[in-house]
Amino acid sequence: MTTDPKQPNFLWICTDQQRFDTIRALGNGHIHTPNLDRLVATGVTMAQTYCQNPVCTPSRASFLTGRYPRTTGVTRNGNDAFPEDEVLVPRILADHGYVCGLIGKLHLSSADGRTEVLPKDHGYDVVRWSHGPRDGWGDDNAYQAWLRAKGVAWDDVYKGRAGGIPVQHHQTTWCAEEAMAFIDTHRDRPWMLSINIFDPHHPFDPPAEHKAKYPAEDMPLPKWRAGELDTKPALQRKDYEEGGQSGLGPACRALSDREKQDYVSDYYAMIDLIDLQVGRLIDHLEEHGLREDTVIIFHSDHGEMLGDHGLILKGGHFYQELVHVPLILSCPARLMSDLRSPALTELIDIAPTLLELAGIPVPHRMQGRSLAALLRGDADPDVHRGSVYCEYYDSLPAAHQGTFATMYFDGRYKLTVFHGQSVGELYDLRTDPDEFDNRWDDPACRDLRADLVLRSFERSIRTVDPVTIVGNF
Repeated sequence: MTTDPKQPNFLWICTDQQRFDTIRALGNGHIHTPNLDRLVATGVTMAQTYCQNPVCTPSRASFLTGRYPRTTGVTRNGNDAFPEDEVLVPRILADHGYVCGLIGKLHLSSADGRTEVLPKDHGYDVVRWSHGPRDGWGDDNAYQAWLRAKGVAWDDVYKGRAGGIPVQHHQTTWCAEEAMAFIDTHRDRPWMLSINIFDPHHPFDPPAEHKAKYPAEDMPLPKWRAGELDTKPALQRKDYEEGGQSGLGPACRALSDREKQDYVSDYYAMIDLIDLQVGRLIDHLEEHGLREDTVIIFHSDHGEMLGDHGLILKGGHFYQELVHVPLILSCPARLMSDLRSPALTELIDIAPTLLELAGIPVPHRMQGRSLAALLRGDADPDVHRGSVYCEYYDSLPAAHQGTFATMYFDGRYKLTVFHGQSVGELYDLRTDPDEFDNRWDDPACRDLRADLVLRSFERSIRTVDPVTIVGNF
């Protein structure tokens, strides 16, 4: 590593709905991710990273501000506008000389039936907005405009789950093409480019050539134990019987084993294409002499149930599949390489990390904790946080209405409290890593549950907005 004082570039890649266990180098032998494996080998993997909400908008608002969802006030999908008093990290970077770009979705406010209203002072110099690949936003969807400029009509080439769209026309490919154009255009100033890929979000429609690499019969079956829902909150049985997100996803109860494997195949195939485009971006940086000056950040906003525990898609659940996400930071010239840290980490820690790596003061109101010292090898890689915290405050208008829950995890015990209800979840991940055995009502765990409830409450208190103090009175 060097101690180059030059401000680094940031290539910030965020996928949508990608769970932690989807990278070959991190233990999944069913998937092929040679380029994400390259990032693992040349970077630091924060192997115990958790989102602050298992739903898109509140999660994205939290990691883009470095603040908890309840603090920003962005606690659910479908909100009208992003709060004007919240400051995004690209705004701070831009104020310190960075040129900032956005490619893909932002999703800090609703894009349902309308073009998303971007924050008034977002800090992005270049915006190539595309909430999702479908043609639902006219020319405001930069990806669809790109297709039309190529003489391609979406309806003519999109085959749904039967074959998706050809790789050369895919939104993930478009993200990479736009990214390389941005990089080539902005060489005279430090830059931060935020690439927000829609996949592997449902509807699980990978290109046929990537789908062919993952025969359904070779895919693992989801984690499931007969009778496991008997001791779990009723909303899980509702999703199991009716489908994820109130029927937006299939009901696992009605799926055959082969159909479940087919969803896994689709999901892995979408990540396979993501990996291909990540490789193109790494190669582009290397070919243009920018790799040593560019920190690559790769993560996802939240995970995907993918049939585990009889659930699919997302919602008011806090299983590892949904809240445990990948986070890799790679810049061999500046950061440690091939390091896999078991330290508990939250996605809100990304924002202050970028600022510290850029030599920019971290605002007092930012609640995340910088990883910079750990990444540079100047701090214990095994320790960062004593616990992680996650929220679900009626976060999906179309599903689980009236559900308010919080999760507290200390690295061994995971507690989920459903507020206003007499149900909850308590798992010992040391003895039950797959979270089959809910110990919430176990008399032997009564004292443990009480202790965890107290710790969870104390943790929630620390998410209160840290206003700046200027005097004693």
